[in-house]
Amino acid sequence: MTVPEYMAVILGSVCVVLLVLRICMARRSPFVRKCSFDSGASKTIGTREIQEDEYAIFESAEGIMAVLADGKGKQSGGKIASRAAVEVFKEIFSDKNAFYNPQYYLRKAFQGANREILKLLEDGQGQACVAAVMIKDSRLYYATVGNVKIAVYRNKELVPVTVGHTIDMLARKQYSEGKLSRQEAADLLEQHRLYNFVGQDGFQDIEFFDTPITLKGGEYILLMSDGLYEEVRWKDIEDCLEQDGTCQEKAYALVELVNRSEAENKDNATVVVLKVKG
Repeated sequence: MTVPEYMAVILGSVCVVLLVLRICMARRSPFVRKCSFDSGASKTIGTREIQEDEYAIFESAEGIMAVLADGKGKQSGGKIASRAAVEVFKEIFSDKNAFYNPQYYLRKAFQGANREILKLLEDGQGQACVAAVMIKDSRLYYATVGNVKIAVYRNKELVPVTVGHTIDMLARKQYSEGKLSRQEAADLLEQHRLYNFVGQDGFQDIEFFDTPITLKGGEYILLMSDGLYEEVRWKDIEDCLEQDGTCQEKAYALVELVNRSEAENKDNATVVVLKVKG
């Protein structure tokens, strides 16, 4: 090998080493910061005989995941359905790879929950509305089926990030797309009946994030069953979140607003509260 050829080999090797170092440094860039979290959850049975809500919070070195399932069904069918759905999510998100491919694993969890419920219950005996969030590297990923609501609180404002799968919301969407007339949409706006949930043949519609939400730190992320957000005024939820206290204390306080309500017919109500620490 001649001297010029030898030098070319050396220079090429140096370039390769520098490229590898640059890639490694990019992966460890300070702009992608690891988050720390606070979390809490609470639920009340309301005036119902059976508690059909179930939730789980799963934290690992990769990030945090929370899921809330609101069961619907005959006798104990709703309770069985919600518990089955949450167990499927816990099993799937115990795989640390889930935090590196959020949409794939969220879809896998919803489809798995649907199959598990149908395996345990005859079609129509039990279903569940389910919402899940995942936070990794200051990014919030979310998905929902049914009417469990996901919202983000920051700058003293609680903003819903999911629409839900009820007839009135479907009517709004179809009216905006020109598929319904104004009168047809108006006739449906008072109907809050669900048209989508896990635990049914042919299930496939999942409301996914378009792009993940960038978190700056200090935000609260809420998952709420309809028993809470339909019973408690939105402003009262915001006021509760503005008070000092841990996520667990805020979760207790939010559910206590339901317990203190004078309504005669109160549904199960559940809230999961996550905070991204600044």
